[in-house]
Amino acid sequence: MLQVPVRDQSQASTKAVILVGGPSRGTRFRPLSLDVPKPLFEVAGHPIIHHCLKAVTKVPDVREVILVGYYDESVFRDFIKDASKEYPQLRIVYLREYTALGTAGGLYHFRDAILKGKPERLLVLNADVCCSFPLGEMMKLFEEKDAEAVILGTRVSNETATNFGCIVSDSHTKRVLHYVEKPESHISNLINCGVYLFATECIFPAIRSAIKRRTTRPRLLSYPSSDNLESSFIATGDDEDAEKSEVLRLEQDILSDLADSNRFFVHETKDFWRQIKTAGSAVPANALYLQKAFQAESSELIAPSATIVPPVYIHPTASVDPTAKLGPNVSIGPRVVIGAGARVKDSIVLEDAEIRHDACVMHSIIGWSSRVGAWARVEGTPIPVGSHSTSIVKQGIKVQSITILGKECGVGDEVRVQNCVCLPYKELKRDVANEVIM
Repeated sequence: MLQVPVRDQSQASTKAVILVGGPSRGTRFRPLSLDVPKPLFEVAGHPIIHHCLKAVTKVPDVREVILVGYYDESVFRDFIKDASKEYPQLRIVYLREYTALGTAGGLYHFRDAILKGKPERLLVLNADVCCSFPLGEMMKLFEEKDAEAVILGTRVSNETATNFGCIVSDSHTKRVLHYVEKPESHISNLINCGVYLFATECIFPAIRSAIKRRTTRPRLLSYPSSDNLESSFIATGDDEDAEKSEVLRLEQDILSDLADSNRFFVHETKDFWRQIKTAGSAVPANALYLQKAFQAESSELIAPSATIVPPVYIHPTASVDPTAKLGPNVSIGPRVVIGAGARVKDSIVLEDAEIRHDACVMHSIIGWSSRVGAWARVEGTPIPVGSHSTSIVKQGIKVQSITILGKECGVGDEVRVQNCVCLPYKELKRDVANEVIM
C-alpha cells in the first residue's frame, strides 16, 4: 500500500514572496506614484513594503524573501541594499516580470527560483495592504490543520464586502467552504486580506491546472476593476511542455478551486487591516501603523508633550518649531521645516516640504518640496473609523476626502485648500475646494 509521508512541520522551511505590482497599475495612487513607486512610498516613516518585510522577519524559518513585480530592476536596488543591512539574516532579491502576469502568473513564472532550496511553505503578501500581519498565527493554524493553504481574513460591513474577495467558512473548523472575488450580491462579510500561506506542493499544481483549463478553453477575460489586467497569451519559455499561459490571478483563478479541497483554512484577524489602493488611503494607513508603533512603545516616535499629541513620527533631520502643535497620526519626513504656531493633524508631510507659521494642515498629504504659506489651511475630511473608502460626495460630486499636494506645489499665504488633489508643480493662489487641480 502506498503511504503518503506526513510533513514534519517542525523541520519545514518557509520562503516569502512579496507581490509589488508595477507602474501601470499605480494609477489610483497618483499624483504620488508619479514621483515614487507605490511600494516605496513612506508611511509611518518607512516605505509601505518595509512594513511587510518587517513582519516576515518575525517568522523564524524564513531565510529568503523574493519581491516579484514588473518595475524596472533599478527601482528596488537601494531599498534591497538598505534592507539587507537591516536584516542580514535574510536574502532579499527582486525578480522582474517581462509583462504584467498577475498575482498567480508571477508566482508560476518564477517557480524555479521560488522552489530552489525545496521550501515546504510559501508566504505570499500583497505589498499594498496595511495590517498587523499575524503571520505567526497563520503558521500555527497551518500546522494544526496540516493545511494546503491558509488565507488571512477580516470582517467588514455588509455594504463594503462586495468590493473584496468574500470567504464563506465553517466557524468551528475555520475551513474555507467557498470563495468569490467581488461577488455581485452579498455572500459573506469575511473578506480576503491579500496575505496567504501555501504548501508549495499544492499551490504550483493548482496554478498549473488553471493554466491547462485556459489553454484547452481559451477565452478573453475582463476583470471588473479599475486596475484591469488585460488578458494575453504568453509563453512561459522554461515550461517543459512549452504550454502557453495567460495572466493568472490568485483571487479570480486559484482560490475558488482551493476551496473545493478540504485543506484550505482562514485565519480571521481582529486587528487592523486596510488596502492602500488610492493615494488618500495612505493617510489612514499611516495612522494605523503609527498607533501600532505607539502601543509597542517604539523609540522611533516622539514622546508626548504639550505640543505633541501621540502618535507622531518626526524624521531626525526635520526642523519643527517648538510652538508648532503636531498630532495625532502625523508623519514628518526628512528635512521638513514647520514654522511657529503651525498645526498638523492626521497628515503625512514628505521630505523637504515647508509649512510656514500659523498654517493648518489636517487630513492631508503634503508632497515633496511643497510649501504651505503662512495662515493657510490645507485640509481634507475625516474618514470614519472602519471605512474602506477615501471618497466622499460633496454637492453631488464624488471627491477625495484626503487633500493631496503633489511634488513642489505651493499654497499661498492665507489660502484655503479643501478636499482637493493637486498635481505636481502647481501654485494655488486662491481658495479652492472639491477639485482636481491639473
